[in-house]
Amino acid sequence: MPETPIDLAHAAMMAAPDDPAARLRFYERVGDAELFLLLEKEADGDAIAPQIFDLPQASVVLAFDREERISDFLGRAAPYAAVSGRALTQMLQGQGLGLGLNLEVAPSSFLLDADGIHWLSETLNNAPKEVSAEIAELLAPSGLPETLIASIDKKLAIAAGLASTAYLVAVRYGDGGRGHMIALIDVAAGADEALAQAMSEALTFSGIEAGFLDVGCFVSTDPMTVRLARVGLRFDLPQIVPTPDRTPLAPGSDPAKPPILK
Repeated sequence: MPETPIDLAHAAMMAAPDDPAARLRFYERVGDAELFLLLEKEADGDAIAPQIFDLPQASVVLAFDREERISDFLGRAAPYAAVSGRALTQMLQGQGLGLGLNLEVAPSSFLLDADGIHWLSETLNNAPKEVSAEIAELLAPSGLPETLIASIDKKLAIAAGLASTAYLVAVRYGDGGRGHMIALIDVAAGADEALAQAMSEALTFSGIEAGFLDVGCFVSTDPMTVRLARVGLRFDLPQIVPTPDRTPLAPGSDPAKPPILK
């Protein structure tokens, strides 16, 4: 069975126990992943009742990053809800529950207690601030660590259909301020906040202290886009191919409508 992104990130973290960047990358993968939450019974609409296990360390819910890992753990099929790691930490926040991830069925078996859930939820929901500024000059990006560029690339790779392209540039503002900006091109309606949040997480989980990364949204017909393409590091986002399949979504599979704990 191929290793999952969580498996790989967990292995890297365990191989470098003193590397905080490796730990952050693991938590980033948990937040980004689609997880399969073990339930007591089939979901009732958007309401779900996860199974709760009382372990010596904590009371936890169990989630797995592959559907088949549920049956590997239980030895049988069981009801579950597909939900993003980000949404799951939000649901568990303040419930006094931890998360058992891939317990006993994968090398990435990991236990996150209630304090860890609180930290991860707060980190994932550290919303960026909206500001406006005049762009005086665009330059090629420079001096950024590879960990940040790789984190941006991973975030955009899972943002299928939310924009067409992105450019990473250095920028000088009209007030003399300098920094770096991710310019998102042809952003889908309503997706600007989610993409800005994703870029904020890319910075947070790259391990850069006291850093910042601006985010701007542009359309492909804007003359600014030509300037961005001339000097920027380009990222192409995957695009969604429409299909006639209209099968109803399972509870938790729509990130805009996370399930409700019962």
